[in-house]
Amino acid sequence: MVAGLAARGHEVVILDSGSPAVHRDGPPDQVHGVAVQLGDVGDRQAVAAALVGVDAVCHQAAKVGLGVNLDDLPGYALSNDLGTAVLLAEMARAGVGRLVLAGSMVVYGEGRYECPEHGPVAAPPRSVQALQRMQFEPECDRCGKPLSPGLVPEDTAADPRNGYAVTKLAQELLARVWQRETGGALTVLRYHNVYGPGLPRDTPYAGVAAIFRSALERGEAPAVYEDGGQRRDFVHVDDVAAANVLALEAQLDGGATGLGHLAVFNVGSGQPRTVLDLADALAAAIGGPDPVVTGQFRLGDVRHITADTARIRRELGWQPRVAFETGIRQLATAPLRP
Repeated sequence: MVAGLAARGHEVVILDSGSPAVHRDGPPDQVHGVAVQLGDVGDRQAVAAALVGVDAVCHQAAKVGLGVNLDDLPGYALSNDLGTAVLLAEMARAGVGRLVLAGSMVVYGEGRYECPEHGPVAAPPRSVQALQRMQFEPECDRCGKPLSPGLVPEDTAADPRNGYAVTKLAQELLARVWQRETGGALTVLRYHNVYGPGLPRDTPYAGVAAIFRSALERGEAPAVYEDGGQRRDFVHVDDVAAANVLALEAQLDGGATGLGHLAVFNVGSGQPRTVLDLADALAAAIGGPDPVVTGQFRLGDVRHITADTARIRRELGWQPRVAFETGIRQLATAPLRP
């Protein structure tokens, strides 16, 4: 994002907490020639200092991942929700009227499903008993028939199914309060599974692409949960950065996401792939051991969630440019973040 914004003539300010969970060797002094200001998004003084002279904010700060256990909940709420509330309050105080928020597809919970008999239905919550029986696919809670997954549009009702997802939805709701009360411009970009250079190394909060890549780098087989058939939408980090730049410039130009407007967009490739597809592709690109399907599960995971990206293509003119095969070859050799 910094590189893309700077290349288009924008002056960029970076605020980073320097968290050891993200920067094990310490945060960088600068990114693409832009100095990094150290400070937590939950620190009002640090946020106020970073906002001096700022016209718009791209809010990416969050504790990510599904979490390890319930002990993680306070950390998620502190970083994601209190931090967002502090940022919004200081934006209002400073008169900053434009916000692009990094949202997440996790707010949807399970994706969109069709029952062959009852049409579109909501997938019921997954049970430990069914998962222990290796029954991973959702079934219609009216007739018990298997459901067919489809693409999820932005008007799908929110149904967060883990603590992280709840905090990401809360971020959106807090931002909507800010938008209504200030008349500012809010664009929410609901990221799907982002991968690419710069992924973190060896952290339980990393996404599945980083976890697979770290395992292969150690010479270990990627451990694939459930049966590997979980459908996801893997989108390259360069395409996500481009979506942020387009959203910001649409606000600055006073277009569909100009002042007084709220817009929500999925950011994904629009091409569903399974988690096992990702593991196989990475293992082949690196030349490492084949993935191992473990049958393990996490109750907070969802089975299928893939993006309908028609709205962002139509309204912002965005489209993903990095093909999955190209991105995986790049990820196979790109340095991971310490």
